[in-house]
Amino acid sequence: MNSLLKIFLAAVLVDNVVFVQYLALCPFMGMTSSTDKSFGMGMATTFVIMLATIVTFPIYHFILVPLKLEFLQTLIFILVIASLVQLVEFYLKKSAPGLYSSMGVYLALITTNCAVLAITLNCIAKNYTYLESIVYAFGASCGFILSMVIMSGVRERMRSSNVPLFMKGKAILYIIASLLSLSFMGFKGLIK
Repeated sequence: MNSLLKIFLAAVLVDNVVFVQYLALCPFMGMTSSTDKSFGMGMATTFVIMLATIVTFPIYHFILVPLKLEFLQTLIFILVIASLVQLVEFYLKKSAPGLYSSMGVYLALITTNCAVLAITLNCIAKNYTYLESIVYAFGASCGFILSMVIMSGVRERMRSSNVPLFMKGKAILYIIASLLSLSFMGFKGLIK
């Protein structure tokens, strides 16, 4: 149990997908204009990450490894992720049309979100068991949601702040993202 908690905390804080591994920056910059949109995007991505990990782990260990086809893991994982994103798209279109329309192109971009693929590949590379892989994927997903919500909160606060003209737009976003990343680097010694 203690090792599962360490894996979870490491995935959320120490190896945060956005602030430490610098993955998923496209939705991080594009979907954090409001907390509702960023949380919705985080939940959709979490759903895909969890399902992708649950599906790709057995495919890798029970199909690719016995057939000595490990070199196909990236291709197979991308196909699985693309299929899962289509399922999420269909579900959101039916059950939450407002969220579906607000996500726009970013929902389809979950397919090419490098964090989803990286998390599934990390589970294999770190030689995690099935349960550890699920805990790691959930922790990384929570870390992604945390980074999205933090950035959206900062962006909402910036609307009422007096930002210098030369820093408005993307410039201030990159400065804020770098400062947040620097703060998450402080967690590096938390778990060994």
